[in-house]
Amino acid sequence: MQLDLTDLADNLSGNAPLGIALAVIAAVLLALGTQFQHGGVALVNERSRHEGKTGLSIRQLTALLARPSWVIGTLLLGLAVVLQLTSLTLAPITVVQPLGAIALVITAIVNSRISGVPLDRISIRSIVVCIGGVAVFVTIAAVVTKKHPITATQLSIVLIILSVVLAVFITLFVVIRRRAPKPIFYVVAAGVLFGFVVTLANVVIGRVQTILQKEFEFSSADILTVLCVVGLILAALLGTYFVQTAYSSNPPDLVVAGLTVIDPIVAVAIGIIVLGEAAGAPLWAVFAFIAAGGCAVWGVTSLSRHHPLALANTSLADVAGDGA
Repeated sequence: MQLDLTDLADNLSGNAPLGIALAVIAAVLLALGTQFQHGGVALVNERSRHEGKTGLSIRQLTALLARPSWVIGTLLLGLAVVLQLTSLTLAPITVVQPLGAIALVITAIVNSRISGVPLDRISIRSIVVCIGGVAVFVTIAAVVTKKHPITATQLSIVLIILSVVLAVFITLFVVIRRRAPKPIFYVVAAGVLFGFVVTLANVVIGRVQTILQKEFEFSSADILTVLCVVGLILAALLGTYFVQTAYSSNPPDLVVAGLTVIDPIVAVAIGIIVLGEAAGAPLWAVFAFIAAGGCAVWGVTSLSRHHPLALANTSLADVAGDGA
């Protein structure tokens, strides 16, 4: 097994370190924004007798605008998105996107401080495994991945996949909403959609850079780029709605855990499979990706299941259910 130090130097030279730094800052803002938004949604949902568990109504969405905590959280998340998109112009998606897992670690710590419930041994171990898995994943990605100009075929494939995903989630939402779907549905749906948001943003940024390099020579592929922008907006709006609904029936740890696992997996998978950012990667890198990603997923999942605050919330929910 031999590392290509030339590829490592290429990926980490120039503006790539700045892109990684911006991605880390974005993860911090994501954690803080999630905490603030969750507080606002929880209060609105409580005042509406928990009607938002099956989907927030227009009245509830309007009420959120009057909650300072929710507004602050939204601003922080908006800034996080801007920094995340900026990082994509400086480094490959497979390098910067997995760094979002840091948000879960910060969320767990912030929740622990706010609730006064300390992290236990299992939670700390999960955090260490998560950080270790992400660190290895990012290091390998920095060695074997490179950004390439986006082709019309790649744009078409991403759009087709997104169309199918949107159709599936909208259908599922309409069908199961009245049947009180499991809270994890909204977490999973939001994670998948935001994975596409990041991917589409990466595609659009890459296409714009290609156009600029050709001195504004437009082609038929730019029609697809416009469609990508439309798809990005649709995925972002629906994903945001699912996130707000997820807040109404899940602790922030679980919401962030779902987003920081599913979002990067979707984005990185598309980056590798469709956009070809790991084209020509050696076989060892594939197994290393799987192992490192598996560790990160295990760490995040374990933290979401064993975090003391999440367990406390689950116990309270069970008690409330028994009392009802």
